[in-house]
Amino acid sequence: MLDDNIKGQLKAYLEKITQPIELVASLDDGEKSRELRELVHEIADLSDKVSVRDDGDYARRPSFAVARVGEAPRIHFAGLPLGHEFTSLILALLQTGGHPPKAEADTIAQIRALEGEFHFETYVSLSCHNCPDVVQALNLMAVLNPGITHTMIDGALFQDEVEKRQIMAVPTVFLNGQPFDQGRMELGEILAKVDTGAAARDAKKLSAKEPFDVLVVGAGPAGSAAAIYAARKGIRTGVVAERFGGQVLDTLAIENFISVKETEGPKLAAALEEHVRQYGVDVMSLQKVARIVPAAAGKLAEVQLENGGVLKAKAVILATGAKWREMNVPGEKEFRAKGVAYCPHCDGPLFKGKRVAVVGGGNSGVEAAIDLAGVVAHVTLLEYGEQLRADAVLQQKLGSLPNVTVIKQAQTTEVTGTDTVNGLVYKDRASGETRRIDLEGIFVQIGLLPNTDFVKETVEVTKSGEIVIDVRGQTSVPGIFAAGDCTTVPYKQIIIAMGEGAKASLSAFDYLIRNSAGK
Repeated sequence: MLDDNIKGQLKAYLEKITQPIELVASLDDGEKSRELRELVHEIADLSDKVSVRDDGDYARRPSFAVARVGEAPRIHFAGLPLGHEFTSLILALLQTGGHPPKAEADTIAQIRALEGEFHFETYVSLSCHNCPDVVQALNLMAVLNPGITHTMIDGALFQDEVEKRQIMAVPTVFLNGQPFDQGRMELGEILAKVDTGAAARDAKKLSAKEPFDVLVVGAGPAGSAAAIYAARKGIRTGVVAERFGGQVLDTLAIENFISVKETEGPKLAAALEEHVRQYGVDVMSLQKVARIVPAAAGKLAEVQLENGGVLKAKAVILATGAKWREMNVPGEKEFRAKGVAYCPHCDGPLFKGKRVAVVGGGNSGVEAAIDLAGVVAHVTLLEYGEQLRADAVLQQKLGSLPNVTVIKQAQTTEVTGTDTVNGLVYKDRASGETRRIDLEGIFVQIGLLPNTDFVKETVEVTKSGEIVIDVRGQTSVPGIFAAGDCTTVPYKQIIIAMGEGAKASLSAFDYLIRNSAGK
């Protein structure tokens, strides 16, 4: 099951366990149960502090629990936690075995103080790069609080549950049997939903902070570069963002980042955060900005947060990036996560053997169609224009796949369905005819929209919402700069965003030393 190299690494990790733990397997006669039995016994063979029992009575089979010896299990894995979830398994073993988690002391205290019973279930796909963050956060909560349990469920293995609960996107989380949330979530976001007083406490704490010399809004490639360049100048620097990494977290393969032959988005995001924190930057994650109030005579700029908190700064850099563009047709919002999806890597396995469509013929759309063709029964790719816009090598690969149909000059007009998606309606732009495709899933890949709604009344933006900047990254408002995918700079690429972030930061520093705010 595990190769010798992985066993060697895992053995070294398991040496950090301080308290005996046991793996309690609940099995049947299937092939997956055989694989799971092999996996848990291989793990136990690597440490004298890990034992195995094969007499588990958990309803989901195959599955296994991770528990301290003598205690009731609070962490379950329904399926084999391999692929992206293997790290989740390792952390569950270590943390259950007494190894201290890498979490802030106040976060740990907040988890331990939660009162009540919280039984979480998370449906994942092993190819989903967003799912492990959710699984690991909920596992940690279960380790720290005896009133919390968590089960990771491989949706591809438990298809009957997926169908019954109409799960068509991952990660999907249930709490005490009821829908809790869907999509990527960090530990703080989960805590904010179950600890109703957290937002007010955060707002008070944030409002009490001293003013920043430079405050960066957004923590993707542009925001990270801006923060590093500002902090290196020795000035008080802060970053406020909904999540560190931004859109990079939703990018699986990165193969054009100069000097790095290939990497994955979450790995790059983690490296960005580590680099930023190395300079002592005040990072305020899980915060959504509601409004920017520019500096007036003798006053600082204000960044007003949705939770009521207010941050102040001498200069502000907007690096809020972009989000997936929506089709804006009837049925799209109604069937989001019920057949309408935006991440083929995450949600593709849930459509195994089904018919799906990909809307968009650029690189992302064609790559999605290629990936999905290996999982689903049939892919229909719809392109609005007369020709696909993807790179030639991708089009060549697409054309070699027998279960892919390409329809050009197709304008999607409606998503149809009952409880879930059952079809897509499009207009043939060449003939003007309206046509319908019967299918179970739609993956939207039609580009990006800038995250700028909160600043449209503050700085100049284009019709498409991009913040207008000059060659120095200055917006229409003195003291407010912008960088990256949220701006008018062409070619939305990671490496370009980083350069723009650095430029905006240097311009902000120049602004500070040339104006009374910096004296």
